[in-house]
Amino acid sequence: MRVTVSVRAALAAVLAAGALSACGADEDRLQYATDYSHHEPLGVVGFPTSDSLQVTQKLVWRLADGRAGALESLAADPDDKGAQAEIEKTAQNWIQAYRKGAGGKVTAEFYDEGSVRQLVVVYFHDTAQIKAFLVLLTGRTGEVGWRVAMREPDPKEVSATPDWVPGTPGGLGSKTPL
Repeated sequence: MRVTVSVRAALAAVLAAGALSACGADEDRLQYATDYSHHEPLGVVGFPTSDSLQVTQKLVWRLADGRAGALESLAADPDDKGAQAEIEKTAQNWIQAYRKGAGGKVTAEFYDEGSVRQLVVVYFHDTAQIKAFLVLLTGRTGEVGWRVAMREPDPKEVSATPDWVPGTPGGLGSKTPL
């Protein structure tokens, strides 16, 4: 009898945990679908992974919506207390600089292969702005996932475009010249 109760308790715990994670996954999918339906589709050049594409798409949406807290949640190192102030300032700077452009037509070019990190260059067509950033596979407290390197607290740094970046997507065949 005692074994049966223990087995039942363990089974109930496993089922409850599964139901909770399924709810979280369903919520994430619903949020993604809602965001997708409320924004201009992202043009893509290069070879993103599904995860580097998804985090880039979310970044553009958060910029367009002006949601600093949601943008900060995409940062590669949000658990680093020393980095938190830089991340917050970077999110504010990026929104101020790119919000208008992120609300219109945007193309993201994914450079090189993306097994653990990928350089992304985003072209905001309506404002003729270009932003380069790195997405990377990183560990956070209790989870591993794709995040955005967000350490640009200086507004001048935010709007700087590397000199090698072409003026239009695909100009280098999605290969960095470095």
